[in-house]
Amino acid sequence: MSENAIVFKDVLKSFEKEDGSRQIVLDRVNFVIPAGKTTVVAGGSGQGKSVTLKLILALMQADSGSIIVGGKDITGIRGGRLKKLRTRFGVLFQGAALFDSMTVFDNVALPLRERTKKTEIEIKKQVLESLDQLELLGHENKFPAQLSGGMKKRAGLARALQLQPEIMLFDEPTTGLDPVMTQEIYQLFARTQKLVGYTSIIVSHDIPKIFNLADQVIVLNNGVMDVFPSPEEIQWSQKTHIKNFVQTTMGEIYQSHLVEK
Repeated sequence: MSENAIVFKDVLKSFEKEDGSRQIVLDRVNFVIPAGKTTVVAGGSGQGKSVTLKLILALMQADSGSIIVGGKDITGIRGGRLKKLRTRFGVLFQGAALFDSMTVFDNVALPLRERTKKTEIEIKKQVLESLDQLELLGHENKFPAQLSGGMKKRAGLARALQLQPEIMLFDEPTTGLDPVMTQEIYQLFARTQKLVGYTSIIVSHDIPKIFNLADQVIVLNNGVMDVFPSPEEIQWSQKTHIKNFVQTTMGEIYQSHLVEK
């Protein structure tokens, strides 16, 4: 994979309002997601965080501009090329999105059965190895309703990693978890990324705790993206909306630290 996993060039995205006018969500934004690093996308509700993820996955199309993934422009991508593109991504949704009627094993095995030609013996070996890495071995025959919130997140992560994605997208990954479990999930993310080496993009409201994972932070506000090479640098911005963001979410002094591995 190239040095940059994802590049947005002058990307404009808007939606039509009831009165016929356009609401601009992303106003010709430019940013780079470095390969192998963790980028946290922050901002208030309705500022375009989830829209950004959908554009990356080509679930939505930009009004104009270019989105480049792995060195290739995905603007207007369709059909087989789109299907192939999405195999490069793993996605962990807010609620883990496990199928209630399937066991943990079958949930995790699903992408292998749908997207590969592996035998059931090969699938069993890979799934059990993944469950072992994520401390779920012994729970493979349980159903999602029998799992704690943290276990559901780990099962969702295991499933997302089965096709060995280059890029992982996390959409509010700790919603609904208590502070202790949230910290455990963050530590799990750090360990897994170190082990697998994927590029990580995390959308989260859990600020400033989520910044402990961040190599880069993007803050969205009224269609504009401000990119910071580290969480600490946000505090030195002279922009009014960034100062307000810092005051309400980070306090007067913030210093990130490495999540304990």
